[in-house]
Amino acid sequence: MRIGILSDTHDYLEMVDAAVGQLNRERVDLVLHAGDYISPFVIPRLANLRSPLIGVLGNNDGDHHLLAARFAEHDHLSLRGAFAAVTMGGMTIALLHGDDRELLQALIGRKAFDVVVHGHTHQVGVRKLGGTLVVNPGETCGYLTGRPTIAVLDTVARDVELLSL
Repeated sequence: MRIGILSDTHDYLEMVDAAVGQLNRERVDLVLHAGDYISPFVIPRLANLRSPLIGVLGNNDGDHHLLAARFAEHDHLSLRGAFAAVTMGGMTIALLHGDDRELLQALIGRKAFDVVVHGHTHQVGVRKLGGTLVVNPGETCGYLTGRPTIAVLDTVARDVELLSL
């Protein structure tokens, strides 16, 4: 199974469209979004994904109720709140934004998940800590680094490919 991973889209519609296009070309089975959509007008662009999307909220997300309403307009999009535990392709995955550093470290350190996906720092990072694969896809928007990125997790090979947009 191939799982697309993105975070920190920050209202940059051109990059959201680029990410959606790339994930559709990659033929991912599922997409995980680690938060910071910012505004609800981003959600209809994410609805152009051909695969289901599970997302969580980030620290910069505005109107949570309106974001949830926009998600609910699309059967293949699901907003889970601040945290989601996902089991796909034989892997257990923790999905959170990552702004609560203590919580992030606890999830990694407890080794309860095969993969911990987070964003928030806008910095690409893929590392193995103990038995846990920790993935930060970087920033889809490219605002802070000038390098918009997403990632694809292969659950069979148990590796991550980073993709520049």
